[in-house]
Amino acid sequence: MLQKYNPKNKDIQIFVKDRLVPREEAKVSVFDSVVQGGDAVWEGIRVYPQGIFMLNRHLERLCESAQAMAFDPLPDLDFVKSSIMETLRANGMRQDAHIRLTLTRGEKITSGMDPRLNQFGPCLIVLAEWKPPVYDNEGGINVITSSVRRNSPNHLDSKIHHNNLINNILAKIQANLAGVDAALMLDVHGFASELNDTNIFYIKHGTVFTPHADACLHGITRGLVIEICKENGIEVVEKNCSPTEFYAADEVFCTGSMGELTPISVMDGRKIRGVNGSGLQQLRSLFFQKLDQFCVPLTF
Repeated sequence: MLQKYNPKNKDIQIFVKDRLVPREEAKVSVFDSVVQGGDAVWEGIRVYPQGIFMLNRHLERLCESAQAMAFDPLPDLDFVKSSIMETLRANGMRQDAHIRLTLTRGEKITSGMDPRLNQFGPCLIVLAEWKPPVYDNEGGINVITSSVRRNSPNHLDSKIHHNNLINNILAKIQANLAGVDAALMLDVHGFASELNDTNIFYIKHGTVFTPHADACLHGITRGLVIEICKENGIEVVEKNCSPTEFYAADEVFCTGSMGELTPISVMDGRKIRGVNGSGLQQLRSLFFQKLDQFCVPLTF
């Protein structure tokens, strides 16, 4: 799976720090922390006709990540929201769009690792593109298990949604070289954590299972799927899940803002028994029923 360039994104306006600029002028300084050390936090947010999906939860996670990273000052949420709305309005985006929201620690007075060199405040980037879900939500995707382990809380806590994504990128390189769509990353104990870019679930005998959010990102869509299960009498269990359990599952799927709820059809060469089966179809239907409840309406 390789995302395709959309010509509609050629002339988009991108918000950088305090203003909108054309795509070709959207740049940050070589002294910015995101360039010098991946020192930034980010969110991926989808726009539906009903509005911006789960915006408040995404911004809460952004602030929590910035707090954990000791950003100073922390982002003003009213400013972030207005910047998002301004960007969507400038591009005429009311649906079929995806927002890459980034907050860097900002520019340094000289090159170096020390955050005390950042004396200009954080830099906000709102990159909104015309982009439908990136995965095949009908036929499913093919994944392998990567040899690259997901970060443990002992090393780099995945509760911080940071821009230092090298281990995920290395896993994606393995997937690319194997000719598949994504890679399953294990934790340091050999249990499934998540795919290189999405959270993962499986269904067995009507029960939904997903790995603990210890070594994986506590995804917004992941959390909503768990809520949906509990609200609708569907048993859901967070546990240590081995790859073998996924091979033997009735259905396997992944979740994320980039791809919504996507079936997995093949894992490590094993064909999953049910692809886009009744369990996932029910969850997907319940998911889309949540749009009105969790979308923040556009103000333009």
